[in-house]
Amino acid sequence: MPSKGGMLPITRAFLSSYYDKHQFPPISDDVSRLSQQLHTCSDHLRKTSLPLPEGERLLIKEVEMQPPHKIDENMWKNREQIEEIIFLLERSHWPKSLQDQSTPEDVELGHLLKKLKDKCKGILKVLESFQSKSSENVFNTVMTYMPQDFRGALIRQQRERSERNKKAQVDAIVTSGGSIRDKYALLWHQQMERRQLAQLGSAAGVYKTVVKYLVGVPQVLLDFVKQINDDQGPMEEQRYRYGPPMYALTNLVLNIHLFISLSWLRFQDIKLEKHQISMLEEAINVYASELERFLSFIGEVFANSPFFVTAEEAGAIEANKNDDYRETSVLAGTTFEVSLEVESVNSYIAWDFSIAQRRISMDIGFSIEYTNSSGQKTLILPYRRYESDQGNFCTIMGGKYKLIWDNSFSTFFKKALRYKVDCIAPVVESTDEEM
Repeated sequence: MPSKGGMLPITRAFLSSYYDKHQFPPISDDVSRLSQQLHTCSDHLRKTSLPLPEGERLLIKEVEMQPPHKIDENMWKNREQIEEIIFLLERSHWPKSLQDQSTPEDVELGHLLKKLKDKCKGILKVLESFQSKSSENVFNTVMTYMPQDFRGALIRQQRERSERNKKAQVDAIVTSGGSIRDKYALLWHQQMERRQLAQLGSAAGVYKTVVKYLVGVPQVLLDFVKQINDDQGPMEEQRYRYGPPMYALTNLVLNIHLFISLSWLRFQDIKLEKHQISMLEEAINVYASELERFLSFIGEVFANSPFFVTAEEAGAIEANKNDDYRETSVLAGTTFEVSLEVESVNSYIAWDFSIAQRRISMDIGFSIEYTNSSGQKTLILPYRRYESDQGNFCTIMGGKYKLIWDNSFSTFFKKALRYKVDCIAPVVESTDEEM
């Protein structure tokens, strides 16, 4: 039932009614069949030789474990495994005797491996594109609830800076010779740090100030994101409906990776048989086609999932909730000041104020000055008279900033000032929360 003000409760049951209309056609039985066949072949290879290197031992543990519960974690796991498979299918990483291409059978296998590598590169691009579009969609959806002025731009700037820093971290691992496993451990850690929703719900980091200071964030959004990942929350319905096919695909790609890796280790002693080569070819083709089908379906479903009510509805309800504003009277011939002690450069000082109007127009002077540790003053925002104003700037120095409302020009009229001022510290990436 609609709640007060026409807002719909966003719950697991609410999403369930939507997902009822979007049933994913069952994943191909070939996925589980090929996973089992690959697993059997890998078991045989494991039992026929010397102790395994650490990488293969870790991979075997992953194959034996249940896939991750979260759908997005499965997406990252699939990306990692596809990259690992592409690495093994590069000619420079084939077994030495296969690189030599000394027999017609090796030449034929080499042609097939190149074709399979290209197939894997293609599905990797599809998966990367899906994740990029999904991330942008979530961010833009959240942003529709934010004030569409400098305050929304502030959040976008912080996000862009954070993403540049994350990319630099990944590049550093790659250039220093880190493994694909190391790279994706970092990528998943970074994914857990992307907390637009979680930070809003818990009022952490820069978003604490956004929630406290910026008007227009609907309570329904905050309530939703607080419980989005509860054991019986909305995301659990998503996992219940669409998790099983994703888990099956994760299991298949892990088994493909393990089979190729063990085959290369044992290639000197145990050549791949024709039926094993055919099985590998079929497994990669089935995996690529089924993953692409799943991503196409799920991308459409998730993009239209009713996680949030419309921004218009939310804005109409919350636009007038201004409890954090303060009010004061600035007497004729006097000034009113607010001082902020800023510790970090790249902090944002933001303000929003208005003067209560009477039968004649009322305004007030406004300026901002900076004082350094030696007491030297610098004018940041020159004096000008306003009826109302909102704005912000990014600090380049730590120290004392003073916002000054000046009514000294008035001989008779006091001014009723309604204002909000805050200092928004730079984003500090959190690592101890998990969405």
